[in-house]
Parts: sequence; C-alpha cells; structure tokens
Amino acid sequence: MLHVRIPSASLETFTIGNVQERSRWLWVHCVVLYIISVVACVLLYLEYKHISRLRLCHISRATSNPSHFTVLVRGIPKSSTESFSRTVQGFFTKYHASSYLSHQVVYKVGKVQKIVSGAKKVYRKFRHFKGTAVDQRCRSITFQCCFCGASSNSFQLLPIDFEQESEIPNVNDSSFSSTDEECGAAFIFFKTRYAALVVAKILQTSNPMRWVTSLAPERDDIYWSNLWLPYKQLWIRHISTLGGSIVFMFLFLMPVTFIQGLTQLEQLQQRLPFLRGILEKNYMTQLITGYLPSVILQIFLYTVPPTMMLFSTLEGPISHSERKKSACCKVLYFTIWNVFFVNVLSGSAISQVIALSRPKEIPMQLARAVPVQATFFTTYVLTSGWASLSSELMQLFALTWNFIRRYILRMEEDDLLYSFPYHTEVPKVLLFGLLGFTCSVLAPLILPFLLLYFCLSYVVYRNQFLNVYCTKYDTGGLYWPIAHNATIFSLVLTQIICLGVFALKKSPVAAGFTVPLIIFTLLFYQYCRKRHLPLFKTFPAQNLIDMDMEDQQMGRTEDLHHRLHNAYFQFPDTDDIPLEGVHSVGRDEDGSGTSGESSRKESADDELSHPTLDGLPVSRLRNAVRSLGSVLRPQRRELAV
Repeated sequence: MLHVRIPSASLETFTIGNVQERSRWLWVHCVVLYIISVVACVLLYLEYKHISRLRLCHISRATSNPSHFTVLVRGIPKSSTESFSRTVQGFFTKYHASSYLSHQVVYKVGKVQKIVSGAKKVYRKFRHFKGTAVDQRCRSITFQCCFCGASSNSFQLLPIDFEQESEIPNVNDSSFSSTDEECGAAFIFFKTRYAALVVAKILQTSNPMRWVTSLAPERDDIYWSNLWLPYKQLWIRHISTLGGSIVFMFLFLMPVTFIQGLTQLEQLQQRLPFLRGILEKNYMTQLITGYLPSVILQIFLYTVPPTMMLFSTLEGPISHSERKKSACCKVLYFTIWNVFFVNVLSGSAISQVIALSRPKEIPMQLARAVPVQATFFTTYVLTSGWASLSSELMQLFALTWNFIRRYILRMEEDDLLYSFPYHTEVPKVLLFGLLGFTCSVLAPLILPFLLLYFCLSYVVYRNQFLNVYCTKYDTGGLYWPIAHNATIFSLVLTQIICLGVFALKKSPVAAGFTVPLIIFTLLFYQYCRKRHLPLFKTFPAQNLIDMDMEDQQMGRTEDLHHRLHNAYFQFPDTDDIPLEGVHSVGRDEDGSGTSGESSRKESADDELSHPTLDGLPVSRLRNAVRSLGSVLRPQRRELAV
C-alpha cells in the first residue's frame, strides 16, 4: 500500500489569499457569498417573524401585569406652595380626568429601603435559631476557628436587651417629612391599558423637559435609585458616558497593539533580537504567534463588561433591563472594534494605525488583512469560545464562593439567585457570528470550529436557562433587535470585504455582482425595521383594547384597579418574617422580661408616618435588628466555677 505523506502547511494556505489573480475559482467564492447572504436573510426574516409573534403572545397573556396600566412621569415641576403629590394629582385630574385612576410619588428613601432589605437578608441567614432559646450558661466552643485557626472561646451568645427606647425614631422629626423626601417622579395608574399607552406616547406640555412620560417597567425591574435623578441631568449623563466609553475604547488600543505585535514574527525579531534563538523553534513560534495573543486578549477583555455596566448605570436608566441592554450594546461595539477591526487593521502593519483615518482604503485593508488573520481568529474561537463554555458550565466563581460560604464562613444556605448575564454572553455569541460570516468565504477552515461552538453553546445555555439562572423580570424579547442588527452588519461587512478581495484579485465581474448583493441586504434591513421593529418599541393598541374589553366582560376590572394601589410599593414585603421564633434568656414564658420590658408599647405610634411606609412594621424590624445584633455581638465572658 502506498502512503502519501501530507505536508504540514500554514492555515493561510487554506484562505482566499492563495487563489491566483483572475482565477476562475473566484466565481465559486462569489456564488458561495450569494448563497450565504440569501440563506441568512431568509432565516433572519423567519426568526424575526417568530419572535414578534412570541412577543405579541407574551403581551396578550399578561392580563394582570400592572405595568400595562402604569405610566412613569418624570420632570415634574416643583412648586413652592404644594407638594409633588398635589401637583401630579392636579395635572392629571385636569387633563386626563376620564382615564386617571391614582398615582404614587417616588420618595428618596434609599437608606430605609436598604435597612429593610438588609434586615430581611440577615434574618434569613440565621433562621436556624428559630424556635431555640439562647442559654446564659452556654459553654465556650473549644474547637478552632475554621478560617484563622484561633480558639473561638471569645464568642458567646448573650441575652437580648430591648431597653433601648432612646433609639426609637421620632415620627414628628422633619427627616421623615413627606414633602422633603418627595422627588420629581411618580407612577400614574390609569383605568385602561390603552389610556396608559396614549399618555405614555404623547407630549404632555410645550416644554419637552417637563412631564416626561413613558411606560413603567415591571416592579422587580425598576432601578429605584435612578428615579430620583433630575430629568434635566440625563442628557449630560448620556454624553459623559458616551465620551467615557470612547476614551476607554481607545485606551484599550495599547494592549491590543502589543498583542498584535506578537503575531508579527519579523517585527518581533527586529525589535527583540534576543528572541531570535527561541523563535527559530517551530513549536515556540506557533505558541507565541498563535496561542499566546488570544489568551492575553481574553484576559484584558474580562475588564470590559464591569466597566461598561458602570457606564450604563451612570447614564440613569430607570430599569435593570434597560441598564443591562445598554451595557450589552456597549460591550458588543467594544468587542467588534477591538477584537476584529483593530486586530485586522493594525495586525497587517502594526505601525500604520493611521490607516483608520482613511475610510476609502479600509475595504482594501480589510481584504488584505482578514485572510492573514485567519490563524488568530481560529485560535480566538478555541480560547474564548470553547473555554468560556466550559467556564459557564462549571460556574467556577459561584462554586468557589459557595465553598467559602459553606466551609469557611459556615453559612448553610445561599438565597442569592443569579440572572443570566446578557451583557457578557450576547456580545460574545454575536462576535463569533461576525467571525463566521467574514471568514466563511475568505478562510472557511474556521467554520468547523465555529459550528462545534454553536452546537455546544446551544446545549450549555439551554441547561443554564432551565436549571441555573432565575428570571427576575421579563424583557419581552427586546434583545432580538440587537442580534438582528449585529447579524446584518456582519453580513454587509462580509460583502464589502469580498468586494475588496475580488478587486485585489482583478476580477471585475465578480466584484460587479457583489454590489447588488450589498444593496439587496440593506433594503432587506430597512424592510425589517419597518415591518417588525415597531412591535419591539411599543405595545400595539389593538391588543391592549381587546384585553381591556375582555377584562370588562369577565368582571376583572375592579380587581385589577384594586391591585394597582400596591403594585409599585417602594419597599419589599416584610410580613413573612416571623420574629417570635427567636427567644432570649431572661424572658419569661408569658412574655414578660427581667427588665420591665412588658411595659413597652407596641402601638401604631411606633410606625413611621412616611406615605410610602403604610403597612410596614417598623417596630418588628427594629426588634429584629436588635435581636440579631445582640446575638452576633462578640464579648468575652468568664464562666462560673
């Protein structure tokens, strides 16, 4: 049997750069480009249509969603004679009297809200004390502390003292005045969904900076601290965060330029002569120029999502979903710019970054550089794609934190549930889609690696959605337009690069056939924007009117109106915290204390008079904080002999 030895060759051999000028094989690449473009457009249209149908079903089935009846108004003018609440009531009873139901002003009570949430979390962490009494005669724990190794006999469980009446807040204090704590934002409740939609979309006054209305997000989706921001500051925040994102994007050019210097073997040997002996070895050359740059780039990219999330928070979004979607767009633009364009344009000639300032030459630069960078992009798929899937499946950070909580901090359970990190995973998947489109015609050897990545990612992300992450709020498919726009951009970019390649290979006929394809793709994009995108911008009035008529026929209108009054309660519910389960030493069975605690009052006077604190048991909260504080207070105590 005759064995033919297949010689090892660089991956550049399998790119379009190896095709001769005026070759007839360029027609094959042009036909493949047409097939990929047509199939991609058909699949995008079908998927857009399917997700639009799912969004309509999601809206129609959410019959009891209070956000459909609620409008968030900001930029409320401040009056010297009346409060914000009276101003809101007067405005909407005058101009929307037939549909106005009630309103709820937003208050600047972030510290109180944090105290309530913190006390609830602390109680949940120590629920194992429920139903047990703290014994004064408890002995010291003799085994060593699991973390530092020292003796733990300095920690004792002491009786709870409730005689701290001086700490009871004065309800008549001016710090709890509703007028001082009100801010220029309020939730307006309407009788019908259609009325709320109309009010949210029209201009209320001749001054666009006042009485700014928008549909309210879901209760669990609200980012409360940003509701207190003056509406006039938002445009300044948008410009500032945009400038900060651009500066951060250009500062990131320094590590990317250094990384791309590793891929240029000739320049690396010239600038670092002592590496010539090492670079003569084949495996060292492949390691330094192929694997090492993508690993270093991935390490630097880990700093991007937290930074962009910070910028998105400073913009002043009113909901968590809006903040995460804004961070997703920023991370997407950042990764496409730095991972693709900067690597390609500066990788072909590391010293010619000024090529970015000549837009007319960018297609030709991309046509020359993309086939050369096929090795780097293939390695990037392996290091960033496959490795990230294994990391996502293992949840290494969460696993480490859970180990620390259980075996070092000795906490039995973790009630913190994570939501899916859209701002990190969606840009990553869309970037791989961009690499797949651009390299499908120019360097098709990357496609098997990408195909395997997408198959594995489907299995991994499906498992994570079903078994790992929780859904705290529903965006209704608002991430799909981002994915659609990124895919269209990738498709058009691929066609432009192929146009430049055909021009470089001196094939004018193939280049001429590529121009109509670009025009067709842009027309398809505009059609999708007109046909499907408006459904993701607002709710259709037809569906909302049908839902209102169905509520009237079924007799659900009064019940829905009654629920609206407490739908956007500004504080979490604390009624589910049973404090009577924690007993203290020194308290008799009938509830009387050793220090005259039975004379202590538990009346309505202990409740704060703040308008948003109706029904909030502040006295129970205070008792819970004192109980847990005394239990956790470390003191040394001599044992009786």
